[in-house]
Amino acid sequence: MMEDVINLILFGGAAIAVNLPPDIMEKCMIGTLIGHKKELDSFVRQRYIWVSRITGGATANALGNLAQKYVVDYLKDMLPSWDFSKKQIPKISQNDRTSLSFDIVASSPKGKYCAIEISFQVTTNSTIERKAGQAQARQRLLHKYGHRIAYVIDGAGNFERASALKTICQFSDCTVTFEDSELDRLLAFLKSIDKN
Repeated sequence: MMEDVINLILFGGAAIAVNLPPDIMEKCMIGTLIGHKKELDSFVRQRYIWVSRITGGATANALGNLAQKYVVDYLKDMLPSWDFSKKQIPKISQNDRTSLSFDIVASSPKGKYCAIEISFQVTTNSTIERKAGQAQARQRLLHKYGHRIAYVIDGAGNFERASALKTICQFSDCTVTFEDSELDRLLAFLKSIDKN
């Protein structure tokens, strides 16, 4: 029985049955990607939003950290002369004593900064609500010093929060999802702020 389940997960999408559920066609095809590293890597990264809603906050947080690491690694590879090692931007603080932290800070060779906030959720917790609540004030503060803010938003829980997404998009200089083509848009945005 275990072998049958494994075969279904690996190759179910290749079945020729007439009434095959769409979920099997879309999700049970990983076996056809064996030997195709790029396609397999893309498949695995894009399927994280299918994680069960039962997944607890700790797992969601761990996956969020992985998503954040992926974005940093992607940007580092494409912008090797930029610095992504800090979480804060000089002179940007909540008050006169406490520096404001961001998920990622992109620092260009010319000294331009862009804060990047990652919102990855597999559950419907309040991370995106918090980021939406901070969006306007953060953008205003960063613009005051000539800096920018971008958001990478993905995950099933986030897309159920239309109001929060609308607010974030309204007070974001660049908003993308977690796909490579979207991260390429973020790269183009970062390059453009270094030219100005």
